[in-house]
Amino acid sequence: MPKDWTHRRERTRARLLEAALDAFAERGFHGASIENICEKAGFTRGAFYSNFSGKDELFFALFDASSDQLITQLHAALEQCRASPDPVGAFIALIDDKGPDQRRWYLISTEFTLYAIREPKAAAVLAEHDARLRREAAGVINELMSIADRELIIDTELVARLATALREGAAAQVYVEPDAVGARMLERLAFPAMLRAFSQPVHRPSDRH
Repeated sequence: MPKDWTHRRERTRARLLEAALDAFAERGFHGASIENICEKAGFTRGAFYSNFSGKDELFFALFDASSDQLITQLHAALEQCRASPDPVGAFIALIDDKGPDQRRWYLISTEFTLYAIREPKAAAVLAEHDARLRREAAGVINELMSIADRELIIDTELVARLATALREGAAAQVYVEPDAVGARMLERLAFPAMLRAFSQPVHRPSDRH
């Protein structure tokens, strides 16, 4: 396959994804049509269907891109918190971003989740993508515990589920009450407390002397 053709296809796909983000944020997942997305991207329906089978597949491509971006952010935060006397507190402060881009994605992903709850086929695919992200997040949590000289006493993926529920719940409160100090402090207070509750200090042989 010629490289120029591959590059054009990649650029087309990227423009469709960016246009979909804007269209979904403006009109909602159901309100935004394929025509809306194509118009924003400057392409025809043919270009759309040569890349995606429909809006569900388009959403999951956005989901994976958002997940990759989040995991990159989490790994960067891990490196920055290594020298901190409070690595867990430093880590959560570094990833506590509730800016416009995060708000946009929260709106889109929350609406799709509600749709998936009603549609078993969409729910099954969403669960697969969630599981992939959760496994990546579990690895980050294990590394964070290692940096903090602690070890989890329950399954790491369960902790990842709890962290996700906390993060999404805290985000909902911040976006509804952007000026509420309590809403903005929720994640920074609860996340370290949760990790302490479900972990213990690492006991090394030298600790006994």
